[in-house]
Amino acid sequence: MSSAPTPTPIPALASAVSSDGTVLAYRVLGDPAARPLVLVHGWAQSSACWGPELLEALAGRFRVVAVDLRGHGHSGVPEAGYDSSQQWADDLEAVLDAAGIGEGGGSGDGTNAGAILLGWSYGGVVVSDYLASRGEGRVAGLVLCGAVTSLSRSAGGAVGPAMKEVTSGGAFDEKPSVALEAFTSFGEAMMRSGSGTDRQRILGLSLATPPAVRQKLLTRRVDHDDTLRGLTVPALVMHGEHDGVVLPSAGQANAEMIPGARHVGFAESAHAPFLEEMPRFLSELDAFAAGL
Repeated sequence: MSSAPTPTPIPALASAVSSDGTVLAYRVLGDPAARPLVLVHGWAQSSACWGPELLEALAGRFRVVAVDLRGHGHSGVPEAGYDSSQQWADDLEAVLDAAGIGEGGGSGDGTNAGAILLGWSYGGVVVSDYLASRGEGRVAGLVLCGAVTSLSRSAGGAVGPAMKEVTSGGAFDEKPSVALEAFTSFGEAMMRSGSGTDRQRILGLSLATPPAVRQKLLTRRVDHDDTLRGLTVPALVMHGEHDGVVLPSAGQANAEMIPGARHVGFAESAHAPFLEEMPRFLSELDAFAAGL
């Protein structure tokens, strides 16, 4: 008689309070003594975007802290704060504090040597906000995946036709049918491959994000080129070569601005290499972490 399979643990949901009182949710999983990996999702997504398979794989390697940005997922939905780089930095700082990731990068007990910040898509802007405001004291390395780092004319903020189309074609509309049509088209551009389950999850998360939040995230202008040029921590930039949401040229530009950064193109991916080419994504992340 075969034994029952071991159930996959559900990531624990924790919370932090930011400087303006907003409650921020985050998922925690993996060995508390392992190196922290802080996952920062993209526009109109949440910590659920990474998917259970990837989170389980990462939990075997890191102490994973997967953030729900303000207005997304299980976090609070305040009226303000979406246009402030300082507020985004405060938000991420609050999560690091609550998760016990101390100065010098570790968990506070000396068992590891610094967090890896991983920003996907708009998450690249948020981690750049944090680095510009708080510096590298808690950070061992930076990973950008399909990311923009600026909301400006900077080459590191170059968005593609899919992003331009969805923001002009109903992404901010409160009418469900209009938003559904806009995000269905956008979802097709998000992933070139990957499972139908992954695609539907990404679509559902987009629609679950309040329309006003979707719009407010894109109203600000910020340029982090100088922040990137001043970094001293190791960096890895991963980008799908078929990305129509954030252009591959943005990934190349960000890698060129960060001293010593390594750029990796994913030949079979669009905007979500971590789902489309998961084995290679994990392999590249493993190699990066091993070198820290």
